[in-house]
Amino acid sequence: MIQILAGEKGEGKTKRLIDMANEAGKLSDGHIVFIDDDSRHMYDLHYNIRFVDTTGFIMEDQRIFFGFICGILSQDRDIDKIYIDGLNNIIKYMTDDDLFTFIDELEGTSKETGVDFIMTISRKKESVPEAIRSYLLS
Repeated sequence: MIQILAGEKGEGKTKRLIDMANEAGKLSDGHIVFIDDDSRHMYDLHYNIRFVDTTGFIMEDQRIFFGFICGILSQDRDIDKIYIDGLNNIIKYMTDDDLFTFIDELEGTSKETGVDFIMTISRKKESVPEAIRSYLLS
């Protein structure tokens, strides 16, 4: 399953994502991973959640980040959910086509592994490409 929280900066996407991750961390029998572009929110997360800071890793495009995610999945077969905060900040260059390709790849990976992906993107819901609007959380 893929879910996207979209909205402009300051609308509370990160807080909502952290709340969702914390709830999953308390209830899940599997492992929860939270990927962020910095370490500001590391201590806001439940102690069961594995925090991954992408600072220092160059994610020039969605293919590199997808490989990064696959590396995480290859090391832990017990992951239930991966939360990604600030996709726009992690991937440096991403067009709408790149975003669609990335979501499509994650969808295939989700079906294959049973891992859910929940992420935030900074853009108005109305400007999200039509092809991925079905993934938007209200």
